[in-house]
Amino acid sequence: MMSRTVSLPSSSVVESAQWILLLLLIPPWSNLVMTSSPFTVALWHHNNRVSANNVCQRSEMADGGLTVRCSGLRLTQVPVGLSNLTVRLFLDKNLLSSLPAGSFSDLSLLDELDLSHNQLSSLEAGCFRGLASSLRFLDLSSNQLSSLELAALSGLRALTNLTRNPWHCDCRMQLSTPQLDLDPSSLSEVICQTSDLPNRGAVGTPLLQLLDDWDLCLSVRRSTDVVMLVTMVLWFSTLISYLLYYIRQNQEHARQHMEYIKALQGRQL
Repeated sequence: MMSRTVSLPSSSVVESAQWILLLLLIPPWSNLVMTSSPFTVALWHHNNRVSANNVCQRSEMADGGLTVRCSGLRLTQVPVGLSNLTVRLFLDKNLLSSLPAGSFSDLSLLDELDLSHNQLSSLEAGCFRGLASSLRFLDLSSNQLSSLELAALSGLRALTNLTRNPWHCDCRMQLSTPQLDLDPSSLSEVICQTSDLPNRGAVGTPLLQLLDDWDLCLSVRRSTDVVMLVTMVLWFSTLISYLLYYIRQNQEHARQHMEYIKALQGRQL
């Protein structure tokens, strides 16, 4: 009796069958709009960008504006395709590490922006471009920000929450803080984790208290004064050296001229 060999499906065939089964279990695409699972986000990645229309929850407000929630989606960038009718935008509990310039430039009606509980460590110049006249509430709490760049604020006057960030309190921070209307209820929690004044009790001190007690730009001004003084000394030294050289050269020229005149007079005699 001849034995028959049973050939097993190749691994590629098995994988294809698994994908087909998985696709059959997925709900219709229209239902993915209100979904916030990481798998849904992965499906809609395109060049590392995510479409807000497909992963964020949207609800219409009484005045016709939109509240858009993109919370907890593990986004690494601000999603594209946000409606210009967006009034409230929630991007909290994601993985944003930076905000490129023009991230919200099309959202001219944006009134509230929640960026809390991300991994923001820097704010690029112009990241809030176009929001100066509309934005009233900005939440940057629970991130990794250590400094605020003046170029990133761009005249922003939003009521801002800066709590639970590892702030480094220095002259740049002192100059940036007046650009923001800090949330009064959170001022005591804006703590200096590091400072240019580590030996004066600055570490662990609320920022506003430190600004009341110390001028964090004083050392910068002193350094600037020293540089200006050294520059002026070098400039005057150069000027004096040139004058001495000029006088010495003129004296030598005058001596040679006098000797020439005496020689002419001697020949005439």
